Amino acid sequence: MKIKIIIAVFCSVLCGYSSALNIGVTMTSLDNPFLTILLNGMKTQAQTTPDLHLQIEDANLDVGRQLNQVQSFIASGVDAIIVNAVDGDSTMAITQLTEEAHIPLVYVNHPPIDVDRLPDTASFIGSNELDSGTLQTKAVCQLLNGRGNVVIIMGPLENHSAHTRTQDVRDVITTPECAGIRIVDNRVANWSRTEAYDLMSNWLTSGIQFDAVIANNDEMAIGAIQALKAAHADMESLVIAGIDATPDGLRAMAAGDLDITVYQNAKEQGAAAIRAAQKLATGQSVPRNIWIPFELVTPANMERYLQP
Repeated sequence: MKIKIIIAVFCSVLCGYSSALNIGVTMTSLDNPFLTILLNGMKTQAQTTPDLHLQIEDANLDVGRQLNQVQSFIASGVDAIIVNAVDGDSTMAITQLTEEAHIPLVYVNHPPIDVDRLPDTASFIGSNELDSGTLQTKAVCQLLNGRGNVVIIMGPLENHSAHTRTQDVRDVITTPECAGIRIVDNRVANWSRTEAYDLMSNWLTSGIQFDAVIANNDEMAIGAIQALKAAHADMESLVIAGIDATPDGLRAMAAGDLDITVYQNAKEQGAAAIRAAQKLATGQSVPRNIWIPFELVTPANMERYLQP
């Protein structure tokens, strides 16, 4: 009998992923190119493990809807839950619900407000936003030789990434090397190419003068580029910067329209979220925070980031 018990325990450790695992995934929005890459990273990683099933839901930018999705996952008895949070400031209820239900929780990309106080059965996987806007703005500052007017296109005000990336811009501009740079306006475009197009069109109509556009993501940078080109602006005289190094962003850089982006490895974030959820679901421990580094991308090194 003792031998049988030892064999069973031994197998449970070594065969950690052998039994079927069901993981619930709730995404901020499926209508977002970056988050599509993030989700595809999860799907690809999940395919490497037999009998691992993902139940994917779209929160469609709705905090209440996302909370309901988490509650549904809990009710259905999933083995782990992955949350790409709509609003990091509204995550404490999610953390509490999953902890009470004894279901492992993994936040990915958008950090929860309680990121430094997560229980042992929870983790956050993402990239440190203190680096993203900092890398971006230092590169803009260098291209402007420390002088000029800039406009900032921001993501949603309640979003942690948008808030931090914008603060990064302001912090870099206060440094002595960039003291000659002035922010002439900053507006929200909600990560949207269309909203950024409209915003830039309004700026151009109002006659605002600027030397650089610093956008919190590539989608908004592309929207600004499209509006500038539609207005026959002199693109050679402007610096345009985004973040995420999405395929569309890299294509804009290859075309000579986007000067700066910052690579956020969405695919690896997604893969790491699945690996963490697997480990937590099988009783293993993972670090409270798992960081995937940001990388500056310019025309000089973009080849290594272009998809084959």
